[in-house]
Amino acid sequence: MCNLLNLSSSLNNTGYITMPHSDQSSKKQTSQQKNYVGIFADIQNVSLIKGKGHFLLEFAQSKGRIDCKNVYYNSHYINQVCTKNELEILGIKCVDVPDHSNNSADYRLMADCVKAVAFNPSLTTIILLSGDWDYAGLICILKSLGKKVKIFAQRGSESPKLIKLVGNDNFHFVDELPQLVANTNKTQPQNTDIVSQINYKEAIEYLIEAIKIASMQGKPTVFGRIDRLMRQRCANYQGYLSICTDDGKKFKSFSQFIDVAVKDGKVQKQNQKLFLTDLDTAA
Repeated sequence: MCNLLNLSSSLNNTGYITMPHSDQSSKKQTSQQKNYVGIFADIQNVSLIKGKGHFLLEFAQSKGRIDCKNVYYNSHYINQVCTKNELEILGIKCVDVPDHSNNSADYRLMADCVKAVAFNPSLTTIILLSGDWDYAGLICILKSLGKKVKIFAQRGSESPKLIKLVGNDNFHFVDELPQLVANTNKTQPQNTDIVSQINYKEAIEYLIEAIKIASMQGKPTVFGRIDRLMRQRCANYQGYLSICTDDGKKFKSFSQFIDVAVKDGKVQKQNQKLFLTDLDTAA
């Protein structure tokens, strides 16, 4: 079990953590205004995340802009590799920790999480996929830094103490993700943080441009990467909620926007990857 002292000692010994200079930290605080979200998942503890990766991303997007999305797995186990392959298609970073020693994946996840928070003060929400009490030390550190921590666990593996530590409102089971996303779409039809908008036609143009860029770079044209490229190319695009249709309606998810674009013949979709139409490819 990890306590605060052991966690701190382990992080220092790994060499992963080097706290930024105070001037650098203050500059980031003044230059970054948005709320960012970090996802850290231990596949060994939440194998049921397979098939629900897109729900996890949509849930995270409802809490802010996703800054990092890391999943930790052991390539020695075929079931974890299968889940990893599926999540990787969605643009999630998958970190292989093939070490069989106790808590090796746990310590790597903890170190990367604290490092991410240390270098990005705007990372305000951490979504942790694991119900293991070993993560109590990490959660205490995050909460002491004023971060919001949300836990997703697998039924039967959750720690009652962990639930008490984060509170019932911040604890969920992985199989609840589809319903949570559906409820979020109903209760939050628009994001008050988004002030800029683009119309559907403009969004399609940036969508096609993003697919072209990713293809030229030899990168998988998965939803997450295309969404990031669209944000980079267009300042007014701040996610699917910033797209305004001709009748003034909003999309409920990035997936819905893509489905409409496919239906309109603007792009093609296969296995969560996007492709240009023959006409766009020729151009």
